[in-house]
Amino acid sequence: MHKTIYSTQNALIKSLYQLKEKSRQRRKSGQFLIEGKRELSLAIKGGYTIETVLFYPDLFSESEAKSLERNGIEIIEISQDVFQKLAHRSTTEGVIAVAKTKSHQLHDIILNNTTPLILVAEAPEKPGNIGALLRTADAANVDAVIIANPKTDLYNPNIIRSSVGCVFTKPIATGTTSEILSFLKQNGIHIFCAALQASQDYHKQDYTNPTAIVVGTEATGLSDDWLQHSTQNIIIPMQGNIDSMNVSVAAGILIFEAVRQRRINK
Repeated sequence: MHKTIYSTQNALIKSLYQLKEKSRQRRKSGQFLIEGKRELSLAIKGGYTIETVLFYPDLFSESEAKSLERNGIEIIEISQDVFQKLAHRSTTEGVIAVAKTKSHQLHDIILNNTTPLILVAEAPEKPGNIGALLRTADAANVDAVIIANPKTDLYNPNIIRSSVGCVFTKPIATGTTSEILSFLKQNGIHIFCAALQASQDYHKQDYTNPTAIVVGTEATGLSDDWLQHSTQNIIIPMQGNIDSMNVSVAAGILIFEAVRQRRINK
């Protein structure tokens, strides 16, 4: 028989609400919330430890919940009020899980591919942009995503939502710019920085070797450290009146050019 919680004033529900709202609480507890069927499925596939599954039976059936009842996962039926308190999205599927965070240190990344393709983003601020970058990374099947000087934690509900669960599908690490530069150089990875200065057209470069595509923010671009250690700065020629585009769009163009070259050279 599974447990039931119907009050928003329940101590567990209050603590889970703090997990949803506060990055500090996620870091302190080493836990975060996952909302939605696809996101939960991708997290399980990605090797995340699921501790608790809360379900609202009008949207997520008891039999679906019971199918997750393994490996010590606690199943809790909740009321509509409780679900709405914990849910981040207005349209969702009636399931919220509590999961353990993973370590995202650079030394956790294992590059099995002899010619890895890595996406690096420096100091991305908007969770929506980070989510879109992670979707691009998944679509292109990159070997890893590295975030330099992160401004938000990876388990922010907006990142999980905007990445549609792709935060769980690829190895992700965070670190300082200098740590990441050292990691890339130690692994013999060519560094291509999206920048306006001293740049060549992106499609004229060879990305079939071990490659990192590095993008910065739309407002300030990449820091000088990246530009000084770049194998080559690259630029997407603009056809209109502006000199930049959304960081996730730019990253998609650059990453998929690398994918195209690699497919041709197989």
